[in-house]
Amino acid sequence: MSNKKYWCAFSRLSNTSHVFTNILYQHFGSIELAWHAQTYDLWKIKGIRKSSISDFIEERKTVNPDECLEYIEKRGINFLCPEDDDFPEALRYIEDPPTGLFIVGDLKSCNLNRTLAVVGSRKASENAKTTLRKILTGFHDTDICIVSGLAEGIDTVAHQTAVNNNIKTIAIIGGGFDKLYPKSNLKLFNQIKEGAGAVISEYWVDVDAISWHFPIRNRLVSGISKGVLVAEAALKSGAMITANLALEQGKELMCMPGLISNPNTEGIYKLIKTGSAIVTNHNDILDAMNWKINIQKADKSPADSNFTEDEKKIIDCIKKDMLTMDEIILKTNLNINDLMVLLTKLELDGTIKRTDGQKYISLI
Repeated sequence: MSNKKYWCAFSRLSNTSHVFTNILYQHFGSIELAWHAQTYDLWKIKGIRKSSISDFIEERKTVNPDECLEYIEKRGINFLCPEDDDFPEALRYIEDPPTGLFIVGDLKSCNLNRTLAVVGSRKASENAKTTLRKILTGFHDTDICIVSGLAEGIDTVAHQTAVNNNIKTIAIIGGGFDKLYPKSNLKLFNQIKEGAGAVISEYWVDVDAISWHFPIRNRLVSGISKGVLVAEAALKSGAMITANLALEQGKELMCMPGLISNPNTEGIYKLIKTGSAIVTNHNDILDAMNWKINIQKADKSPADSNFTEDEKKIIDCIKKDMLTMDEIILKTNLNINDLMVLLTKLELDGTIKRTDGQKYISLI
C-alpha cells in the first residue's frame, strides 16, 4: 500500500502524537496529503497548537517515508496502519486510536475474538501471583489469548503463565523494541516473539519507555481485549486506569479478590462494589464472557505428560501451597540430593519458582 510509508513516517516522529496525526488525517482525508501539507494549510486546522505544527514541520525534514518503512521491514518488524485489512478491528474505534502498530511475533495466531486483558500491580503480592497462575492455567491448550503490558508483577505472571500453558499472549509495551522495559523480561519478550504470540508497540524502535507512555498504552490493552481481569490494584494505579478505560469502552470488567489487609486490593473492592464480576477460577471468566471451551481438555494438567514421575510429585505438592525443601521431602519421600537436582531443573525451566523465603511454588 503506497500510503503505508506515510503512516510509518508519522509514527517515526518523536514530537508528533497519534492525536495530532489523526486530526491531520481527518482534515485532509489522505495521510499522504497530511504528510506534505504546507504550513499555511495546517494553520487553518482547528484543535491543534501552533507549536505542534512547528514541531511537525521541522522534524518532517529529517524523516524519509521510504527509508522508514524499508528499515522496519529489514528489521523483521511488521507495521500495520489503519488502512490495512488486518489492522485489529477493535482498535479502530477506541478513543484516540493508534495511527500505527509495530509488531513482532505472529499476531495472526492470536484469536482476537477471545482476548482477555490481565492487569495489576507491579509489586504484586505472592498470594495474588499464585492465585492468578492457577486461574489462567485453567485455560491451557485453548484458543483464549491473554493480553497484558509486559511490566513487572502481574503482567509478567500473566504472560509467563500463558507461555507455560500453550496459551497465546499479546504484550503491548510502552516503548520501542530496542528499549525494552523492564530488561528482566527480555527472555519472556523473546518467548512471545518466537511463537507464543505477539508483542505490539505504537512507538518507534528506539523510543524509551517513558513513564507517561504507560497510561497511554493502557487504552490499547483494554481496547484490543473483549474483557479485562484486574488481579490486584491500589486505588491510584495504572491497573485502575485500565479498568476505567475498559468501562468506558464497554468491556466486561472482572476482579480477582485478595486479602483485604493489602493496600493493593483497595481498587479491587471498589470495583467489586460497583458491580464488577468476581473471579476465583477460570470458569468464572467463561461465565462472565459467555465463552465456551472444551472443559475436559482445559482441566487436564499440562504436567501430566511433560514431566517425570518425580517431577510430577514435586509440582503436585506445591500447586496449592508454597513449601520449603524440607516440607517437599516429607511429602514426596525424595532424598535431598535428587530433590535439589530436580528443583534446580524445574526452576530453570520456569515450571516452579523459589520465593525470598526459600519456599517453592508451582507456576503451572
